Amino acid sequence: MSNKEVKSALKNARDAIKNKEFKEALKHCKAALKLEKNNYNAWVFIGVAASELEQPDQAQTAYRKALELEPEQLLAWQGLANLYEKSDQTDFKAELPKVYQKLIELYESSDKTKCYEAIRKLADIFHMEKDYLQVARVWRRLIQLKEGEGANKAELLQLWQQMTCLLSDSMEDHDNETQQHLIAAFEKAMVLSDNVPGEDHRKLSADYLKCLSQLSHEECKIKEACESILALYPSQTFPLEILGAHHLKSGVCSEDAGRCFSRLLELDPDSGLGHLGLGIRALEEGKCDDSIKYLAQGLKRMRSSLVGWCSLAQAQLKMHRYSDCATSCSQGLKLGGAGEEALGQKLLRLRLEALVRTGDEHTADQALESLSQLSDANNDPVLVALKGRAYLQKGQVDQVLQVSTELLNSHPDLAEGLALRGLAHIAQGHHQLAEQRCAAAQSPACGEYYFVLGRLYWDMGEESRRDRSKAHTHLLKAAKLDPYLGSVFCYLGHYYREVARDQGRARGCYKRAFELDSNDAESGAASVDLSMNEGDMDTALAVLQSVIQRATPGSAKWAWMRRGLYHLKVGQHPQACADLQAALRADPQDWVCWECLGEAYLNRRSFTSALKAFAKAQLLNPSSIYSLYQTAAIKQTLGKFKEAAAEYLQIIAQEDYVPALKGLGECLLSLARCLMEDYRDGGAIDLIQQAIQYLFRAVELRPDLSCLWKLLGDACTSVSTVAPNRARVVVPGPLAGLQPPDQGHLLNQGHTLRVGERCYGRALKLMPESSSLWYDLGLNYYHQACLPPCLQELEHNSVLLQLEKALQCVKKAIMLNSSNHSYWNALGVVAMSKGLENYALAQHSFIKSVLGTTFKIAQSLEPLYVNCWIGQALIAEMVGSYDTMDLFRHTTELRTHTEGVKGYAYWVCATLLDKSNRDSELYRYNIVQMNAVSAAQVALSKYTERIQTDPDAFVMLGFLNEHLQLKKQAVLAYQRAVELLQATPSVELLAFSLGSYGRALCNTGQWEEAVHVYSSTPLEVLHDLAGLALAYCRAGLIPESISAYEKALMVTSTEKEKAYILTSLALLQHRLGNMDSAKTLLFKCSMLKEPVPESLLCLCALGLVHGDSTLASAALTELLKQGRATGAAVEQRCLLTCTLLALQGNYSAVQREASRAVHSNPGNPSLWALLSRLVPQYYPRKAKGGAVAGHVACLSSMTQGKRALLYSGVNQLACGRHSGEDRSRNALKTMQRAVLLCPDDPAVWAGLMAACHTENTACSLSGTTPGRRGLEQVLMAVVSEKGRSALVEQPLAQALEGWVLQQAVTGLTSGGQLEQAEALCSQVLSVSPEHPAVVLLLRQVQCEHLLLSSAGTALPASVLEQLSSAVSANHTSVAAWHWLAEVYRTQGLLVQAVMAYRQSLQLASQLDLHSGKMACLLRLALLALSPCMLKVPGDEWKELVLEATTEALKLGPSPVALLVQALLHFATKMSARETRRLLERLVYFSSQGYPETVACVARWYLLRHLHAKDDLELMDTLVDDAKASGDSRLLEFHTRLTSC
Repeated sequence: MSNKEVKSALKNARDAIKNKEFKEALKHCKAALKLEKNNYNAWVFIGVAASELEQPDQAQTAYRKALELEPEQLLAWQGLANLYEKSDQTDFKAELPKVYQKLIELYESSDKTKCYEAIRKLADIFHMEKDYLQVARVWRRLIQLKEGEGANKAELLQLWQQMTCLLSDSMEDHDNETQQHLIAAFEKAMVLSDNVPGEDHRKLSADYLKCLSQLSHEECKIKEACESILALYPSQTFPLEILGAHHLKSGVCSEDAGRCFSRLLELDPDSGLGHLGLGIRALEEGKCDDSIKYLAQGLKRMRSSLVGWCSLAQAQLKMHRYSDCATSCSQGLKLGGAGEEALGQKLLRLRLEALVRTGDEHTADQALESLSQLSDANNDPVLVALKGRAYLQKGQVDQVLQVSTELLNSHPDLAEGLALRGLAHIAQGHHQLAEQRCAAAQSPACGEYYFVLGRLYWDMGEESRRDRSKAHTHLLKAAKLDPYLGSVFCYLGHYYREVARDQGRARGCYKRAFELDSNDAESGAASVDLSMNEGDMDTALAVLQSVIQRATPGSAKWAWMRRGLYHLKVGQHPQACADLQAALRADPQDWVCWECLGEAYLNRRSFTSALKAFAKAQLLNPSSIYSLYQTAAIKQTLGKFKEAAAEYLQIIAQEDYVPALKGLGECLLSLARCLMEDYRDGGAIDLIQQAIQYLFRAVELRPDLSCLWKLLGDACTSVSTVAPNRARVVVPGPLAGLQPPDQGHLLNQGHTLRVGERCYGRALKLMPESSSLWYDLGLNYYHQACLPPCLQELEHNSVLLQLEKALQCVKKAIMLNSSNHSYWNALGVVAMSKGLENYALAQHSFIKSVLGTTFKIAQSLEPLYVNCWIGQALIAEMVGSYDTMDLFRHTTELRTHTEGVKGYAYWVCATLLDKSNRDSELYRYNIVQMNAVSAAQVALSKYTERIQTDPDAFVMLGFLNEHLQLKKQAVLAYQRAVELLQATPSVELLAFSLGSYGRALCNTGQWEEAVHVYSSTPLEVLHDLAGLALAYCRAGLIPESISAYEKALMVTSTEKEKAYILTSLALLQHRLGNMDSAKTLLFKCSMLKEPVPESLLCLCALGLVHGDSTLASAALTELLKQGRATGAAVEQRCLLTCTLLALQGNYSAVQREASRAVHSNPGNPSLWALLSRLVPQYYPRKAKGGAVAGHVACLSSMTQGKRALLYSGVNQLACGRHSGEDRSRNALKTMQRAVLLCPDDPAVWAGLMAACHTENTACSLSGTTPGRRGLEQVLMAVVSEKGRSALVEQPLAQALEGWVLQQAVTGLTSGGQLEQAEALCSQVLSVSPEHPAVVLLLRQVQCEHLLLSSAGTALPASVLEQLSSAVSANHTSVAAWHWLAEVYRTQGLLVQAVMAYRQSLQLASQLDLHSGKMACLLRLALLALSPCMLKVPGDEWKELVLEATTEALKLGPSPVALLVQALLHFATKMSARETRRLLERLVYFSSQGYPETVACVARWYLLRHLHAKDDLELMDTLVDDAKASGDSRLLEFHTRLTSC
């Protein structure tokens, strides 16, 4: 029954497992185990279910239990294998091979397929664990089983190939048994292979050889296998590559190896291995060149070959290519790996030696660092010697001596130690000791030591220098021992070139040295130089080309420079520039190279670049004369003569360099010609004199140079251009032929020309066939013949002789060079000269010169040739063209030419004299737009400076000077014209010149001289008579003036001229006091058919001066009927109208009339200035606008702006504009500008004084310290000094002095300087004792002093009486009564104060002073307001306030009067609605031009009114307005009120 239950439970468990109900299976298995504890299947089922439920430990336990029960059953082993395969636990994986081995045993007899599968899985596990021996054994077992089964050949081949693949990894790490298994597998596979030879067999053979190559102990098998396989595959390279790699690895390159590598290269020319092998073979044979070539090519393919890099470094070291060797060692050291320690150490030693022998301090540091990486560096004598050489490169000789001492102590006979000590002695300069050591260190196999000794002999003392044989012997020995040491051949080249004089051998040695070391610039340069010297340019260029092609940017300077010089020599300048630039990239500090580059640029005509190059050379080598000279020469070529002359002077300061002296003379001569073209003859003569001095110094040094004598002749001849009185030159004594010879002699124009003649003669002796010299000499003779008689010192026949000489010289020049048009032109001019007069020859010469060209054609060929333009202008003048003047103007713009200047001046003067063309387009363009007057005046000034005998030119110059207001210059010009004309028969022109001269004298105020000049004229012309009359008038001779005008009246030809004369007579009659006669004459003018506006102007002015408004109004009305005025008449009419309105008392209309005129003529600056002048006097409330008007006048016209600045400043004073309000635009700044522009105007200084007083007052009111105290007396003195000028009218000067005195006293008084003020008044009274204004000032100062000292005590009645008397004495001073009223007020005498104010009001009314009346009424109102504010009983004060303010408002709008009325209402009816209305009107409508002070006071009392009414809403509105206006005082008051 129990077995059935067990079977049932196991059946259920099996079904549950099939249905994947593993937990149910476990239950059934446990049930079975309860019945049968050791049931195998139950434990197996538990293992399966637990495994599926991911309970590996329980599954393993179950399987193990089952194995204990039946170890030879498969189920448990299979389950355990599945469990271990699925699990990742380490212990499971470790047990898996044992399970597979048991399964193999169990399957081997039962199931071969599963057995093979188990074997493969076991092999994979061993392969993953890198247990290759077990892999080999397991796989051999598999093969044996297959062989036992009788498997076919292909399957076995596949198995053997799979075995080779499994065992091929990390063959060098396999043990011998494994390696033998692998070799056996390859051999079996190769035996089983079909199709031999074939592709599969070839690949298998290649893998076999690769395998053998990794087994170094199988050398024989490798060779046999390679030979056998090579026999099968003779065209394949892999056997040779394997064999070659084996040879390289063994380190021995025998002949067999060489043949192997050669055959490899035959099969594969690009084989890196083959090149490396041949390179190493060549290195062993001593063929270093071939070795480096092969190794470099091989390393391109096999850059990871450590043997290759090491061999390459060895070859490079033997070839003394130290930097290349160090680079190769560094490349090899980067590749160093395990097992290559020996090669790494070898590379380090090679790198150390290469770095030491490089000879650089930086590489010496690297060498010392490398030394620390070498093992046993301190015990190896060779390494110690290299360490000493490194110290030697660093210049640490003491360290070298210490190292060499230690080395010799341990190894006394070591050649390296002895050589090191010798090198140390060489570094110290101990040549004898160095010779001993180096001689002892000579090694029969080392050429370096022989070279060191040979170089030592070469550099030793004088005896060794004389006998170079020892050096030669040792150098030859060194060359034989070490044929790759390039330095040896370089020194041998030196020997053969300098000692043996064998240029061929020297060239060969240098060539060999350069071939060995391409970086040896000395050898390369010497080789190229010798080749060039021998004419072998192709070889030299080939060497240079090869160096340049290999050179990196910034290197091979010597090659670039030599090729550049070659190109420069053969004329290939662009290529020369490019090569020299490349040389400079290598060494930018080489001044010689910069000079060569500058020379190349210069030959290429790149002057600016050449200039920069020579400047750089000069900067690098300041002592270079050549660079400085070339710089100066280039600047001279470019026309920068001043700069060139300065640099020539620098050269001459160092030495008398003839080219520099010549260049300096040329520059000075060119500068002189430029100045003469600009008619600046004085400067030109100075430069010519300097040129002669420097050229004479050059001639003294080199009298054999024709060019120097020619330049001296040119300098002396050039004085012929200037006026004779300026042509005075200091010439050295030897050149002038005068005694003493060591001094300069002042020569006139004639003597200087004769010196030039002698200089041309000397030049012709040196170069007799020079056409230009004959031409210059001919011109010199011609200029001598043309000298004024006073300078010729020759008879008439001698002059003809000079002309004949000139003619012959020019003919000689034409014979030598007939194609030069200048020669033909000069021949024509000489032939036409007075005395020769060979007109046929002249005509022929001119025709040859012109050659059929016209002015226009010549002009198109050379647009800047001034003679062509002058010719066109002359033709245009002849045909009457409108372009005549424009053409002449263009000639003056091109150059100052006598014909052009005179023609242009004539046309300008003619156009100005024609008064009928002022509005024409031609006049506006030619005269106004082209600024013709100034241009003609400048040109004519230059003309007359040189040609001082042309009266027409001086007349025109005077006329132009008059137009430019150059009055003194006009007088001088007319005076010179009169002097010249007095010696001529031209009476008419003399009379015209005298009249112009007299007019010019009148313009300068020289009235007596003008009278004298006018009197010398015929006095038949109206202009002369009118000028004489004017001169008489200005000289104070009124009767004579009237008489002259009466004579002029008789010669008048038109009604207009008659009107002008009558007007002048009327003015003279008025000046004599004949009012009626003046009126009669003016009325007579107005009755003429052609009345002139000037007569009506005078009549109107006459009425205004005498207060006759009726006459003035009538005359002004007639004047305005004549139509719209233009020019200055607009201002005159406006001024008369404003004066008439002021006379009539209509002051507001004055400002309106001026504003109307400005709006009608906004472009007239005079009207803007007039408006600015009238506003502060007649309508001060518009002072801001007046300031703007003055500013506009300043911007519009500088002439009006000077005076308008004063008016603008006065307006700013009137509106209270001080620096506290505006730091940039205020009265003080404006007055300061006015003083700068018009320092001679006393009114401006007075305005500055007022501005300073305003600033001081503003500072006092603001609580700050005034900064301009103490200026009163200084400014007063300046005004007094300027007022004494003749340009200032005396009434104005006196008025200004009086005003300034009052201002000064006021300023001193306000500053508390009462003593100074009193002293100032007393000082003035000492000069003018009866001056009432000064007496009043003195009394005011004394009163102020008395008030301060009395401290509130009432003044005595006697004092008040004196003050009243002083005020009464100044019957025209309204301000004096104001002051007296203020004194009465301070004494409490209000009634007397009222009387004083009424007296001032009466005086202001009498004087018709608008501002005075307004001030009186307002002061009176304020005086009466005080008792009202204090609630004094009675209505008389209230009525007085109303009366005064009402009258003030009748005079014009007055915010102060309105404020006083509002305050009166506040004092009498504080709570009334009318009070609020009046105050609000002043507060909220202040934009109508009310002063801010009035609004602030009104705001204060309005707040008090509203606070009393408790009207919070209106109070808030008022506070907002105060904030917007910036009224901090009211805000503070409001805060206090609300807090209370």
